[in-house]
Amino acid sequence: MTVDTNALRPELEAGLAQLSLDTALAPPLLDYLALLARWNATYNLTAIREPREMLSKHLLDSLAMQPFVRGLATLADLGTGPGLPGIPLAIATPGLRVTLVESNGKKARFLREAARQLKLANVQVAESRIEAFQPGVTFDAVTARALATLPLILDLGGHLLGADGRLLAMKGVVPEDEIAALQPGWGVAAIHPLRVPGLAAERHLLEIVRTRA
Repeated sequence: MTVDTNALRPELEAGLAQLSLDTALAPPLLDYLALLARWNATYNLTAIREPREMLSKHLLDSLAMQPFVRGLATLADLGTGPGLPGIPLAIATPGLRVTLVESNGKKARFLREAARQLKLANVQVAESRIEAFQPGVTFDAVTARALATLPLILDLGGHLLGADGRLLAMKGVVPEDEIAALQPGWGVAAIHPLRVPGLAAERHLLEIVRTRA
């Protein structure tokens, strides 16, 4: 399956401009989208199959959180699937070192191929379950886009955060019940409403940090 990325370019450039991102990011992002659509036809990496839908629900949705990773050095994307939001963030933020954590073998193969083809020197792939991933270093932030509840994400991946590290969790409506269920020692530092071009649904980014007694 081939994807006519040229047809999607004006829409992507408009979305990037709305997010205050450089429209020069469009070509590598469309290369990633084409690769994802091609592999998805065989390996079923994502339930969204239509490239135009992938544009808003995958690419622009991931990039809406880019302002919150801009100043970071390291990010671990937990249960990244086909690289979301990690690969779009790595493309848009070359100074950010992104570790994509994914236990599914076919998805991890796709991630390695995407990093190679897109020449993403700032991307590493860790084929591992989140709770078993012991890299020997901690990260400035971890993120998870459609993975689990906030308490479960922290149960699985909290060990990957340094003392001042934060979980950047992508959610739809603000998950009040999940916030109420946070383990002692963790709290909400901020809740940011996100505007995703082409997406009418509510989106929020939650920053979860360790609380000091």
